[in-house]
Amino acid sequence: MSDLSGISETDPAGEWLIYRGTGEPHSGIEDLPEPPPWRDFDGGPLVEPGPGADSSSARRLGAYRHMAEMHRPSPEELEMVNAALYLRRPLLVTGSPGTGKSTLAHAVAYELGLGRVLHWPIVSRSVLQDGLYRYDAIARLQDTQIAANSGTPVPGGIGSYIRLGPLGTALLPTAKPRVLLIDELDKSDIDLPNDLLNVMEEGEFGIPELERLAEREPQVEVLTDDGAKVTVGEGRIRCRAFPFVVLTSNGERDFPPPLLRRCIHLELGRPDHKRLSTVVRAHLGDEAATVGDDLVKRFLERSRSELLATDQLLNAIYLTHHAAPPTRSRLADMLIQRLDRPR
Repeated sequence: MSDLSGISETDPAGEWLIYRGTGEPHSGIEDLPEPPPWRDFDGGPLVEPGPGADSSSARRLGAYRHMAEMHRPSPEELEMVNAALYLRRPLLVTGSPGTGKSTLAHAVAYELGLGRVLHWPIVSRSVLQDGLYRYDAIARLQDTQIAANSGTPVPGGIGSYIRLGPLGTALLPTAKPRVLLIDELDKSDIDLPNDLLNVMEEGEFGIPELERLAEREPQVEVLTDDGAKVTVGEGRIRCRAFPFVVLTSNGERDFPPPLLRRCIHLELGRPDHKRLSTVVRAHLGDEAATVGDDLVKRFLERSRSELLATDQLLNAIYLTHHAAPPTRSRLADMLIQRLDRPR
């Protein structure tokens, strides 16, 4: 077990912690105090909570997490995660590839019982509406034409062609916060971080296609990112419990000051031997962690001067566990290649 410098759920210094980093599910989210007045949202009526954790979280956290105690976060990690929970602010997590930035969102969701993590992977073409909702106007037009030619009614209303994205689903009015992972924001177009500001600040957004029909159809049923149906009133969605939002960045670009001041910032450093061994044990089991300890040491030595990712180490230990000793070292070197090498 890694040292928490005396901070735990039983220590007076840790009594305020909602997320404790133990890896054991608990009901601590029920003890989260009311939000500060400037982050208090009143969306409603409440919708049903999202589905439970899915296979994505199991892959992130490790199939053997019941055998190996999950990584215990540092005091700084615990404090920043809990600050984001208390203040209802996004958590901006920066660090090199493979330091566990994305896994943090799954760890919080798993421990606090907040269900499936909503995931929005960012690419250079991503725009705000991708995260909020999609309206399939082409499909609606095609269905209308087919119905007109066949003399049959159009199947479903406009809501049949609207699906909320990960961000839009996270902002639905729920009793407990959803967990939203906006992954690799630094890969976005220059405008996306600024476009996120208003939605993150206001906790709501409108769907123009539904707002135009609000007088005629005030209540419209649409699909969520979870695949469930929810009713949207007057074409607008406003949160009740602000979601726990994790924005990750590999540090490839700077973000505008307005975004930074609205986020809690956590910088993750390179993992040490104990943390890497725990990750290997959680994903591959005790035997693989023991046999692969030499590879962990070599990985750490190389990472002092080379850019490497933890998933490279996991790949190497998994594959070389099945290889003969003469081939083992060569395979490991082939799989663990520096990511910053000249092209």
